[in-house]
Amino acid sequence: MKKYFEFEKLHTTYRTEIVAGITTFLTMAYIIIVNPAILEAAGIPKGASTTATILSAAFGTFIMGVMARRPFAIAPYMGENAFIAFTVVKVLGYTWQVALGAIFISGIIFTILTLLGVRGLLAKSIPASLKFSFAVGIGLFLTFIGLNEVGIIALGVPGAPVNLGNLGHTSTLLAIAGFILMAVLSIRRVPGALIIGIITVTAASILLGITPLPAAVVSLPPSISPIFAKLDIAGALSFKMLPVVLIIFIMAFVDTIGTLIGLSSRAGFLDAKGNLPDIERPMLVDALANIAAPIFGTTTSGAYIESASGIEEGGRTGFVSVVAAALFLLALFFTPILTSTPAHAYGPVLILIGCFMLKSVTKIDFNDLTELIPAYVTISLISFSYNIGVGMTAGLITYPLIKLLTGRAKEVPPGLWVLSALSTVFYVVYPYR
Repeated sequence: MKKYFEFEKLHTTYRTEIVAGITTFLTMAYIIIVNPAILEAAGIPKGASTTATILSAAFGTFIMGVMARRPFAIAPYMGENAFIAFTVVKVLGYTWQVALGAIFISGIIFTILTLLGVRGLLAKSIPASLKFSFAVGIGLFLTFIGLNEVGIIALGVPGAPVNLGNLGHTSTLLAIAGFILMAVLSIRRVPGALIIGIITVTAASILLGITPLPAAVVSLPPSISPIFAKLDIAGALSFKMLPVVLIIFIMAFVDTIGTLIGLSSRAGFLDAKGNLPDIERPMLVDALANIAAPIFGTTTSGAYIESASGIEEGGRTGFVSVVAAALFLLALFFTPILTSTPAHAYGPVLILIGCFMLKSVTKIDFNDLTELIPAYVTISLISFSYNIGVGMTAGLITYPLIKLLTGRAKEVPPGLWVLSALSTVFYVVYPYR
């Protein structure tokens, strides 16, 4: 097994990979609660949705580990799930069955393009400055999520969209203490620093009466039958659903590329040109996960930015994903315990990861404004629009446009014009509120 996962080549051990897998899982465990809660607004039964979320994450993460052999976990995307629930179903009036059918179709398209090598070629056409900006933007996006989750930053009012939260709340103070603990342990290179922090804050929260003890230790998973294989493909093939399918396709496409590049940058997987060798393998896994997710009864799945937590623990091989997948399956029966981790315990992890991912900004050429400005647009909009896809598509449009208008169009790879055109369509058909 060590040979299959190339432990020696990547200078890692079973212990490191297991700790990294556990860390990744604990950082992502919130999806078991959050995804069903969001999809309930679309009419998808919460119990069945919980089981579908876990199975989708376990399936995608496992095949990422054994097929692509990368330390990237897969789960239903945040953002895409909200788009389906609140825009496609509640605003546009489609059923969740039709929405899942649209996701399935996009997964089929992904798979075909990946097998043809098109997705890999398009990914390689993205300039290094944009790839590094994806990593920085995702880092700041994670930071913002973490700050909001723990209560340090709160929603504001018109004119001041965000505000300082109430730092007097015990849970917020625990989160700050957890952040400092994780930071110190990380600086001292203590193995399992992030897990230690998560467990410590969770234990303290329970002792202080903030987080209740789990109601049970073991429970049978809710039946998935109400939503399993209930997708409506025929309904999704209608002409009026074309914009929805297109948006789902583009959002997932840019999210996947950005996440894979961002995580790979932090893990040291990118080559001198900023490309991820054999990127087709994780992309194919992502495509297969997109096909499986709607069959299980949940939304678009793909590589998760929280995988950065396992990477920070030293995880470098697919064994990390195998461990995380096994824990997702265990979560089917230990949901009461595993979902007891409060936001103020895992939130500090996201904030700290954001700090680590800022390193990629040093690889952007600040002396060339035609490289810097598109990177800046990408980072800013990923962070401030609260949507990774929006920031990345904005960068993919801005880069070739600025190069063209400054007489440097020859520097634009042909594939980038294709991505720019797709990104423009994204904004044309996007259902603005």
